[in-house]
Amino acid sequence: MYGFTSQLRRAALSVAANIAEGASRKHKKGYLQFLYIARGSVSEVECLLSLATQLGYLQGNESPEICNRRDEVARTLFGLICSVEGETQRS
Repeated sequence: MYGFTSQLRRAALSVAANIAEGASRKHKKGYLQFLYIARGSVSEVECLLSLATQLGYLQGNESPEICNRRDEVARTLFGLICSVEGETQRS
């Protein structure tokens, strides 16, 4: 259980950390690369949350709220990626 929780926390923190690191890059293509890595971390969180629900680590009433938050992060990140991709194509 501890290892599972630790992995979930690392994946969630990786999303924010990669967005921040990418934003500090000089070129948009570098930023995009970090956004794609962040997107992979969102997918990892999704997988871990699904497993947590199946293994009974999350109670039935906790899962929908957490999944809604994850979905919001994923949508926001997708919008950011689309925006940066558009800027990259215009350059």
